[in-house]
Amino acid sequence: MEQIQLEVQTRGKTGTAGARDVREGGFIPAVVYGGQDPSVSVQVLRKDLERIVRAHEGESVLFNISVKGGAEGGTFVALLKEIQYHPVKDTIQHVDFLRVSMDEEIEVPVPIAIKGEAVGLKKPGATMEIALREIHVLCLPKDIPQHIAVDVTNLDLHHAIHVKDLVLPAGVKTEADPDAVVVTISFAAAEEAAPAAEGEAKAEPEVIKEKPKDEKAEGAKPAAGAKPAAGAKPEGGAKK
Repeated sequence: MEQIQLEVQTRGKTGTAGARDVREGGFIPAVVYGGQDPSVSVQVLRKDLERIVRAHEGESVLFNISVKGGAEGGTFVALLKEIQYHPVKDTIQHVDFLRVSMDEEIEVPVPIAIKGEAVGLKKPGATMEIALREIHVLCLPKDIPQHIAVDVTNLDLHHAIHVKDLVLPAGVKTEADPDAVVVTISFAAAEEAAPAAEGEAKAEPEVIKEKPKDEKAEGAKPAAGAKPAAGAKPEGGAKK
């Protein structure tokens, strides 16, 4: 990985008031920590850092930092570990630099870059879902990749690419779940439901058939004035 040259200055003012003064002077307050050396409060020219951040958005950036001023001066390699933004203005408020050793592996997040046009997307209603947009890798600082390329050209409908399918550069490994889905092709939810709905048989209205005449007669009262059938007892047990 390319090392970006960056010059910073030590700063004596710390705390909220000190950080505000640094920003008003056109700098961004920062801290450098990690390794065997103590943490150092520094400031970096705003226009320099913002230009670098814009050019490498989403990437892990390795710096060769030169510290000017004070007893903490010197040169070292560091990662841009964290950026804090203003909640309203979205401007950089503070940054953290992590010292690294070029001889020791480190874990860093690396973005996943989708390449190609999936064959499955040629089918009407198909959509691609990217489940993993970055992956944490282990490697030496010099081997940090800018991104991990994922070729989806041959990815068909109802198929997926998993972490175990990724082609990592030499010297780079990951401890992520090998069965985790990176990207998949499927129908949209509405498209999935449509075939099932079309295949369902329409419910037929219940048909109540006419009862047989024998069932109609059973339990029916005789019409007024009709004589009871032979041998039948009068209703209510009436005496003759």
